[in-house]
Amino acid sequence: MGNWVENEGLSIFVVLVWLGLNVFLFWWFYLAYDVPQKFFYTRELLGHALALARAPAACLNFNCMLILLPVCRNLLSFLRGSSACCSTRVRRQLDRNLTFHKMVAWMIALHTAIHTIAHLFNVEWSVQARVEDKNTLASVLSKLGDKPEESYVNFFRQTIPNPVGGLYVAFTYLAGLTGVIITLALILIITSSTKTIRRSYFEVFWYTHHLFVIFFIGLVIHGAGRIVRGQTEESLAVHKPEICYKNFSEWGRKGACPIPQFSGNPPMTWKWVVGPMFLYLCERLVRFWRSQQKVVITKVVIHPFKTIELQMMKKGFKMEVGQYIFVKCPAVSKLEWHPFTLTSAPEEDYFSIHVRIVGDWTEGLFNACGCDKQEFQEAWKLPKIAVDGPFGTASEDVFSYETVMLVGAGIGVTPFASVLKSVWYKYCHDATNLKLKKIYFYWLCRDTHAFEWFADLLQSLETQMQERNNAEFLSYNIYLTGWDESQATHFVVHHEEEKDVITGLKQKTLYGRPNWENEFKTIARQHPGSRIGVFLCGPEGLADTLNKQSISNSEADPRGVHFIFNKENF
Repeated sequence: MGNWVENEGLSIFVVLVWLGLNVFLFWWFYLAYDVPQKFFYTRELLGHALALARAPAACLNFNCMLILLPVCRNLLSFLRGSSACCSTRVRRQLDRNLTFHKMVAWMIALHTAIHTIAHLFNVEWSVQARVEDKNTLASVLSKLGDKPEESYVNFFRQTIPNPVGGLYVAFTYLAGLTGVIITLALILIITSSTKTIRRSYFEVFWYTHHLFVIFFIGLVIHGAGRIVRGQTEESLAVHKPEICYKNFSEWGRKGACPIPQFSGNPPMTWKWVVGPMFLYLCERLVRFWRSQQKVVITKVVIHPFKTIELQMMKKGFKMEVGQYIFVKCPAVSKLEWHPFTLTSAPEEDYFSIHVRIVGDWTEGLFNACGCDKQEFQEAWKLPKIAVDGPFGTASEDVFSYETVMLVGAGIGVTPFASVLKSVWYKYCHDATNLKLKKIYFYWLCRDTHAFEWFADLLQSLETQMQERNNAEFLSYNIYLTGWDESQATHFVVHHEEEKDVITGLKQKTLYGRPNWENEFKTIARQHPGSRIGVFLCGPEGLADTLNKQSISNSEADPRGVHFIFNKENF
């Protein structure tokens, strides 16, 4: 888990604090139900399963309080943009919001499993104690409440034997029914959140994830039935369980212990989750308000490799480099929102995204924009678009370093298009205040056609740097990771030409993958004593490699070179 956490960039300190709080809550609430005299008779019915059900319930409350906060994007963007309360290190943790969201989700799944298994034993033993006709303490306790002046400790009041009795609890009691519903909702949410489902069937992921509404409603009312019951304080004053339990057959008689009285625990979950639920409601209201603001598509550009560029305008829209937005096209789906990195620069009078056609929704957007037709599409025929954002990402911090490594894989190059465009505009106007002095740019792609839409930007930046006598400012390396024999032969024949046969750039396209260890060591030698930002938008395997290289090539001396790894995570 440590390697995975480091790979995602989440601070080990944050993870340890979170894990420590989970352990503490589990231990504290386990003892709270396994030791006090209040639950002495409840433990006689249920044994240690009582504490084993209540301890994970406390952890569930804690984690359900946390699960919504990482997806309050507007709140996180506000915090990220507030320099007063958000240092660079804190911003890097905020950028890992989805990593933390996933970890909390798995912790919820773990505690749900423990809670459910423990309650299965509790229900079985409660039903069994209620139906058995023996002169045992459990049987006597289960019969309490049958008379008007008594209060019950065994929540199961029917005399239906197992397994029908257990099913009766599951589908007629409030706690049982809500437990079944929220467990099923959680299973659907988690199973539809796998990488395969998200990438290949995003609509399934999107719709099932909204079962969280049912999950939270069920969670809040789950404890309203008060099936976990303990002896009242007034009863404890006159009925000492550790003494009276021995003479349970004499309870209520003159000179003997009085009949114990019980009450249910009040529901507590709402106290944990009401704050985050309110914040998330405000988040959704802000998103709804933004979605109602008019967005105009000013231009649609069809690029090779089934990629389209949408150039848009929206009143009051302000962005920073590397940010992303959520887009909804009602003509395709009235409910679905999809994230896209902005490829335009803050200096431009429009904002743009590049969309690769890889699924039903993107195919629908492609057709709605008229890209499947040969004739020119009139502007008034273009579909309505709703936009939520922009939201901050790690790439915003590019200009905080003097030296950066930008690594994009495939369509993952899009956030760096915004960065490079912004650099170009700054150099066109005034670059004296630019802290950034050196960019190492790496682009890994499988297909030659994918280079075409990005080559013009690199050519413009290359020319601009040469005119300013600063050709060393940008070092870029383009790697073609997939090719066939004819392409390799063509490459050999034209290798000596001044410009690359694929991109038209002076820098030749390289075949294969970078030797990252050599790249990091070379950059470390050229920039001793520097803090070098490493920014990636790409797959987890590459993230793991770059993160390990960043750690291994950083010096222990605070005055030495340090590579700071950042990964796009949305």
